[in-house]
Amino acid sequence: MKKIKHHLTDALLMGYAAGNLPEAFNLVVATHISMCDTCRAALAEFDAVGGEVMLDADPVDMAEDALAAAMARITDTPRPERPLAKPAGGVFPAPLRGYVNGDLDCVKWRKIGGGVSQMVLKTQDGASVRLLRIPAGTAVPDHGHRGTELTLVLQGAFVDATDRFAAGDIEVANEDLNHTPVAEQGMDCICLAATDAPLQFKGLLPRLAQRFIGI
Repeated sequence: MKKIKHHLTDALLMGYAAGNLPEAFNLVVATHISMCDTCRAALAEFDAVGGEVMLDADPVDMAEDALAAAMARITDTPRPERPLAKPAGGVFPAPLRGYVNGDLDCVKWRKIGGGVSQMVLKTQDGASVRLLRIPAGTAVPDHGHRGTELTLVLQGAFVDATDRFAAGDIEVANEDLNHTPVAEQGMDCICLAATDAPLQFKGLLPRLAQRFIGI
């Protein structure tokens, strides 16, 4: 794999380390970290700092049912059926394979228009996450953002007004970014994308379809 150019922000890494991100964002962050030595090393530093802070913190009384409540949350949290390792030649890293129960050939794609397909992954509330397949040379409709969108490239590449994003790169978009991502020629672009608010499509047709595709 070529050197990863676009990385997670410190805020996302700290949120992941602290357990403050929604599950959909956690999945994208964990998948990127499994591909990126730089972000994996940065996460280790934040974990170490967090450990030191906890050691210096004053103890607090816990509710009598704290253990039972924690165990209930663990029991109620959906778990992937099989946390499979990435095989030789596979596309999906282990964190994602657990949600798909396999690799790219196990994805149940649903067409959403313009040649683009998606598979929405089941996660808890707070944000949504989906796999996207954008055919080579195809543009995603021009759109802005009402919140944060994390887009991790797993295969191929796309370009927009900001830069080029290839396998392992992650684009962190917010309300300031309006763009039209275009998949490069030669290979379909497979992305893992999480959003915590609906996108703002510019065209009429994408806006009409938005309620049905849930993005």
